[in-house]
Amino acid sequence: MARKQQEKSLQTKKELMEAANELFGKKGFVETTVAEITKYAGYAKGSFYRHWVSKDKLFLEIVEEKLTEYRNSRDDRLGKAESLEEVMNIIWDFLENIVRDQNWAKVFLEFTIYASRVPELREDLSLSQYRLSEDVFADLVRDFVETDYPPEKIGAFNTVLFEGYMVRSSIETGFMIQNNNGAGLIDFNDVREAAVTLALTNGLKKAE
Repeated sequence: MARKQQEKSLQTKKELMEAANELFGKKGFVETTVAEITKYAGYAKGSFYRHWVSKDKLFLEIVEEKLTEYRNSRDDRLGKAESLEEVMNIIWDFLENIVRDQNWAKVFLEFTIYASRVPELREDLSLSQYRLSEDVFADLVRDFVETDYPPEKIGAFNTVLFEGYMVRSSIETGFMIQNNNGAGLIDFNDVREAAVTLALTNGLKKAE
């Protein structure tokens, strides 16, 4: 009996998370209410509060679950990497998977801005399981850097370039820059190429 109840509880939780994920994608985090989530999933509000104390905590669990899934795929490949270029491309494949999940990426950005105004949430979001950490990126490339260029800088540039791209792409599908030939469109591949080029230029010894 206890096992069946546990299985039922886990199924309820899963369905509530799926409903929340879909509604967040359609309406955004702030505009979606607990009542809407439970109604959409077909449960009473009490079912929600048996699993989470707030919508904020539910969203943090969704973030952790998604990032864990992405990281597991990334880490399997990193264990076989043999060069800085390979590691950088694995990292940016990982980031590209996040970008492809467009609704979730935009909601995550919305939640990050929202959480910045709430001290408790801001502290929660600083934990590694909920964020893209420049320190983690630095550790991933550290063993492949051949120069005295700090891996922390490579990690920081990765984060800045990616988060900057995310902010701009949430506003529009791309953004324009002026070059010698007129206006050109920067897309994800351009940002990725810039990050990889910077890492290789500074992290590898020059051929003599």
